[in-house]
Amino acid sequence: MDRHFIGQFPSYRPRRMRQNAALRRMVSETSLETSRLVLPLFVRPGRKVRRPVASMPGVFQLSPDELLRDAAGAHALGVPAVLLFGIPDSKDARASGAYAAKGIVQQTVRLLKKELPDLLVITDVCLCEYMEHGHCGIVQRDKRGARILNDPSVKLLARTAASHAEAGADIVAPSDMMDGRVRAIREELDKGGFIETPILSYAAKFASAFYGPFREAAESAPQFGDRRSYQMDPANGDEAMREVALDIAEGADMIMVKPALAYLDIIRRVKTEFGYLTAAYAVSGEYSMVKAAAAKGWVDERAVTLESLLAMRRAGADILITYAAMDVARWLKEK
Repeated sequence: MDRHFIGQFPSYRPRRMRQNAALRRMVSETSLETSRLVLPLFVRPGRKVRRPVASMPGVFQLSPDELLRDAAGAHALGVPAVLLFGIPDSKDARASGAYAAKGIVQQTVRLLKKELPDLLVITDVCLCEYMEHGHCGIVQRDKRGARILNDPSVKLLARTAASHAEAGADIVAPSDMMDGRVRAIREELDKGGFIETPILSYAAKFASAFYGPFREAAESAPQFGDRRSYQMDPANGDEAMREVALDIAEGADMIMVKPALAYLDIIRRVKTEFGYLTAAYAVSGEYSMVKAAAAKGWVDERAVTLESLLAMRRAGADILITYAAMDVARWLKEK
């Protein structure tokens, strides 16, 4: 018998289990917990820098001292982890700031682990913020135009991940979508003695229109072309499963789907088909649309944000990466 159709009206009335808040909470199938939240933060050199991101109300580019203050506030609310994105003072053709021992992310990781040792520090491993052209890999130009080179870029990504681990990062998260980068990072970490450092792979990262505000926040917009030759086609679900399978085979400990809300089907498929720890990244466009609509009085920001995150959990996400993490933590305490 189909378990969804056990009873019949009038003997079976689903509304009986919805009569009051206590009963609804008791029979709720999906829950939101602060312990599942990750707060993305943008760090740039300097002191006492708190530069607003115009397209993302409430989000800032922060100097390490200011970022420490926000991270401490999030941790006090019960948010267990932050995800760091670096914005260097200068950029070049080989993204040298990404793997510099005293790079902005490396400095910030050391500060956070010293001052907040119990906070989980996740580092985004990519080259785009450090490349003069804004792409996620080394560019080769010839008569046919410009191409993003995969294998030389992978070597720099592995070097970057190792430098983050050396600084004390708890988890490294490659977001570049180069082929083979998870294997290269795993090998580089193991070679450096970081065999216990997990990899959270942006395994199914789509070439999405929802990233617009992030490019302002991270100052990482490509100076030419786009990222469709390495990020995934939004039309392709089966390909996403192959990408996830490859990254798991190469040593990924956790899998990320990005964006989240427009890709709930992908989250569900990843969780169902692989059973791996799965993160959903509620990206900048998702965050900014809710903020903009709420500012107009068109939606209830709290209700829409919580419902959206609940949908990601219902789809199968174990970890929720959201710019609203601190607000969500406060709202969950008030419930």
